Amino acid sequence: MLQYWRLHREKVNNALDELFIKVGLTIGGFFYDTGKAFLFFLESIPLIFKKPYRVDEIIRHMEFVGNKSILIIILTGSFTGLALSYQIFLGFKLVNATNLVGPTVALGITRELGPVLTGLIVAARAGGAMAARLGTMRVSEQIDALEVMGVDPKQYLVAPRILATFLTMPLLCGVFD
Repeated sequence: MLQYWRLHREKVNNALDELFIKVGLTIGGFFYDTGKAFLFFLESIPLIFKKPYRVDEIIRHMEFVGNKSILIIILTGSFTGLALSYQIFLGFKLVNATNLVGPTVALGITRELGPVLTGLIVAARAGGAMAARLGTMRVSEQIDALEVMGVDPKQYLVAPRILATFLTMPLLCGVFD
């Protein structure tokens, strides 16, 4: 091994340098993109409170986020509760505490699993669909047309979606719990 190192030191250093550069660029790109998305979100928050309020758009997006996700949330909540209660029952049976399975499952789902899994489901289903819709609008130049007409695309397209998701998430968490 030492002889290989002496003969091919330059190649090994270049390969290591290349590896570190690729890893560094990948990690740096991730943080850069995450920062851009977070800044976009922060810029969109004040637009929720800016007039004109498009109540019909907000209600339409609440229906999209809520009604279209509710079946998946009910199924996920049911099977998560079943699996969790079975696992907790097996553990509590060993110490003769099976009467505590229900309260333990209720606490675990209400405090921990319910909000996390609801957020993941809504982000995956509704967030993915919203991103695809906005991406299609960008490609087909509909967002550019809004800008030409003097309409702020963030206020017209993004703010109602954010507000609808904010309003719908606690209700969906309640359904999951």
